[in-house]
Amino acid sequence: MPDVKHFDPDAVLDRAVRLFWRRGAAATGIAEVVAETGVNRSSLYATFGGKRDLYVAALRRYTERQSRPVFDRLAADGRGLPGIAAFFDGLVAARCSGEHARWGCMVSNAHATQDGDDPDEREVLDAHHEALCTAMRSALLAAREHGQLRDDVDVGSAAQMLALLAYGVNLRSRAGAGPGELADTVDAALRSLSPAHDQP
Repeated sequence: MPDVKHFDPDAVLDRAVRLFWRRGAAATGIAEVVAETGVNRSSLYATFGGKRDLYVAALRRYTERQSRPVFDRLAADGRGLPGIAAFFDGLVAARCSGEHARWGCMVSNAHATQDGDDPDEREVLDAHHEALCTAMRSALLAAREHGQLRDDVDVGSAAQMLALLAYGVNLRSRAGAGPGELADTVDAALRSLSPAHDQP
């Protein structure tokens, strides 16, 4: 007779997301995962594999539940630079206030600590980065249509720059940077793309 799980794997994975997001994979021992999820070690391993497998599954869940909806909204916004500004306003607010204040972004935290030896983790991080850049490119193309960009702005390079800025906001907020400092940096970056930036 097959073993019957006495826990909800989806609920366990959601709790693992919170733990790894807040603490990071390297700083989190399996005993902490057991305590956080309420599931014993053998059941966790039987369901998810080792701690590394559970972490990658949690990282993938984070990108699907936390990141992807935000990227989709940005790509579909259509306002150009105001849409990008709204994306960053929401990012700063989420990182500096509310339930997950000062946790940073699970993906940005992973970029900061990833050692390059786990191809599954690298695949998740690369896919996340490409999705972010794609959303930024869509927003920048809308900005170009609205006449909001300088003529010499390369949309692909600008999208990469804004993606890196998002990672920076995430990491600096985790380190304690205030919303005013972060918002000022974002504003400077967006103004540098605008034709008004060329005016004396």
